[in-house]
Amino acid sequence: MKTKCVVLDDDPLSIQILEKNLEYFDNYEVVYSCNNAVDAFEYVHHNPVDLIFVDINMPMVNGIDFIKSLHTPPLIIITSSDNSYAVEGFELDVVDYILKPIYLKRLMKALHKVSRILQLANKGTEGLLTEFDDHIFVKVDKKMIKIPFDDILFIESLKDYVIIKTEYKDYVTHYNLAAITKLLPDYQFIRIHRSYTIALNKIRAIDKNNLEIGGKLIPMGRNYIKKVKHQILNGVVD
Repeated sequence: MKTKCVVLDDDPLSIQILEKNLEYFDNYEVVYSCNNAVDAFEYVHHNPVDLIFVDINMPMVNGIDFIKSLHTPPLIIITSSDNSYAVEGFELDVVDYILKPIYLKRLMKALHKVSRILQLANKGTEGLLTEFDDHIFVKVDKKMIKIPFDDILFIESLKDYVIIKTEYKDYVTHYNLAAITKLLPDYQFIRIHRSYTIALNKIRAIDKNNLEIGGKLIPMGRNYIKKVKHQILNGVVD
């Protein structure tokens, strides 16, 4: 099944170039393109869409406001000649932010991220993660939530669920602790117990065979103690 794409841009040439580049990727299909956010909103509201390419500077409603207007947005890639909205864009959990002109190589990198997300989703995984340099996307209640690595305190396994404990909020998702740990950078995270994976730089104290993180004492499993203490004492923790 092809990935259904919508292209939103007030520049006809930009739409043409993006559509032409997407022809190189057999799994992607542009099902609709338009030059204003109102038409795009109507289409997305009434039709299944997997991915939207969104320009920023457009008449009537700009790209950022368009993204905010979507109650349950599909995956989104921002395409713009203006990089001043990059931070705000990523705060809205966009998959990528591509500066114009869009080169095929750069587009390929963005689509690789999209394919990874959709691949895991199509496997029927309830807890959905994608591998990035500084964050993961986790599927919580049918919505993908972006969680920066730096925000994570620890991850706790509870039967068929894991709880991702962050400095600001807890996220509960269907996932396997061993699998999620493999997706995290091993210089920053380590499994310390059959039920816990922790962020090394969030350790505040060591009390015998327990680690204090976020005001909670977390036990180190007998089979993990030697490795964990070795990594801590070798200066991994800030």
